[in-house]
Amino acid sequence: MDFAFTEEQQHLRRSVREFAEGEIAPHVMEWDEASHFPMEIMPKLGEMGLLGVIFPEEYGGADLGYIEYAIAIEELSRVDGSVGLIVAAHNSLCSNHIFKFGNEAQKKKYLAPLAQGKQIGAWSLTEPEAGSDAGGTRTTAKRDGKNWVLNGAKTFTTNGHYADVCVAMAVTDKSKNSHGISAFILEKGMPGFKPGKKENKLGMRASDTSEVIFSDCRVPEENMLGAEGEGFIGSLKILDGGRISIAALALGMAQGALEAATKYAKQRKQFGQPISEFQAIQFKLADMATQVEAARLLVYQAAWLADSGNARFTRESSMAKLFASEVAVRVANECVQIHGGYGFIKDYPAEKYYRDVKLCTIGEGTSEIQRLVIARQLLGKTK
Repeated sequence: MDFAFTEEQQHLRRSVREFAEGEIAPHVMEWDEASHFPMEIMPKLGEMGLLGVIFPEEYGGADLGYIEYAIAIEELSRVDGSVGLIVAAHNSLCSNHIFKFGNEAQKKKYLAPLAQGKQIGAWSLTEPEAGSDAGGTRTTAKRDGKNWVLNGAKTFTTNGHYADVCVAMAVTDKSKNSHGISAFILEKGMPGFKPGKKENKLGMRASDTSEVIFSDCRVPEENMLGAEGEGFIGSLKILDGGRISIAALALGMAQGALEAATKYAKQRKQFGQPISEFQAIQFKLADMATQVEAARLLVYQAAWLADSGNARFTRESSMAKLFASEVAVRVANECVQIHGGYGFIKDYPAEKYYRDVKLCTIGEGTSEIQRLVIARQLLGKTK
């Protein structure tokens, strides 16, 4: 067993951390307050290969693995979870769905510019009446000659307003239930395809979350992604990798909150000494650090399994996502507590970590859904 990162992986971590601290950190609160999508840093993220981490060079990617991907998401999220979420949704959902299930023509046309960072991707599965029950999709796609006509609406689509390419699920055969759901690639500017309401969120406010609307949207038949009726099944496989990225997102924010709490505890004085000298604070920091490190092991185990290619990693990615997200909530809560009254105001980073981390227990499957997935894997109920 080898728990060490390679020199190349350590270099990647240093590079992403330097970028995050130099070009993201100064703007975090400004972007958060304004719900500003940080388009200005997207070209740089592309240049660094962070918008195509897990894709081969032949498609414009960085040709790295899930361990490197988790490192990048962790380091971005340590400074700003919103940026980590933008990159995660672009890579592991939209772009990865095209990579895993697209044909060669689709990969060259759509994946290459996404992986190079020339375009932004979104992925639309969730609907107002189909959240945890994603198989209850109501958006329809009906064949009309050499086109499919989509009607319906999606919600909670990350990057929805800014995406050049969107992968969306729609029902092509209602009689087959989840086996009648297909995936489609849509391009910005297609008639009948547009973003809807932009959500006003508790946290992750610099990350765009919006509705996506289809109104008699004509999609060429060659834009069906994968086989007809296999879109939902494909989505479940995509979510396996996506949950690693959300776990890394949670891990990064938990690490950031731990560091913020530790720094404050050393500086803040009460009763004539830094509060870090009090055992109550020391115990909090010890528990926080232990939980973060345990989450880190689960996250990178899942990433290692994803890279190995030898087995499904559904159980491990769900475990990593469940544990890391709930740890992040606890650590952010303690970070606020250690800051006391200052944890409740925006002059310190504690309150933002507290607001941001909650999404990780909800997005890409709630904690309750993760427990169901894990239990089904343990009990052999995989169908």
